[in-house]
Amino acid sequence: MKQKIDIVQSTCIPLQIDNCNTDLIIPARYLASTTRDPQFFGDAFMHDLRFDADGRPVADFVMNQPAFSEKPRKGVHEIIVAGQNWGSGSSREHAAWAIAGYGVKVVIAGSFADIHFGNLLNCFVLPVRVSADFLQELFGTIAANPQAEVRVDVPAQTVTNIATGRSEHFAINSYKKYCLMNAFDDIDFLLENKDKIEAWERQNK
Repeated sequence: MKQKIDIVQSTCIPLQIDNCNTDLIIPARYLASTTRDPQFFGDAFMHDLRFDADGRPVADFVMNQPAFSEKPRKGVHEIIVAGQNWGSGSSREHAAWAIAGYGVKVVIAGSFADIHFGNLLNCFVLPVRVSADFLQELFGTIAANPQAEVRVDVPAQTVTNIATGRSEHFAINSYKKYCLMNAFDDIDFLLENKDKIEAWERQNK
């Protein structure tokens, strides 16, 4: 799941669901799996909203509508625009695995559950908090034109509605920002700084 994230400009999947919990993002029955196959968890993303009990697509769910049903690829549906309190409930890391496995690089929301926010960053998915007003503007823009694009600039820490030109600044921990921009997990970061760590140890015996 490691991927560099610096600038993402893409069409979006609008999931206008407040308090979308991790059981909706990935149902609990998938937690028993021992695989780490990204496709397995990506296929389970929002499964019980996307499909009925017989496995048939739910026609009126947004991800099954023609404008939003295409799986993410470069410039297409790499961004989710979500509601308030995204990722609430259980702290399961599988929810972040599912989002990453589906191919999403950025989740924009009004707010996030704290543990899920961290899990997304650890799975190389950027969570972006925006104001309620800007969030509603994004939903309106996408509703008017599903091909509308949003630009997320990690170095500048800005998110821009290309259709209106409006931007907002978003906060991100500087360490996590560095890791995202270099596709580093915590071990990669330590290995990059191995010489500095060893030098400090020699000086502080």
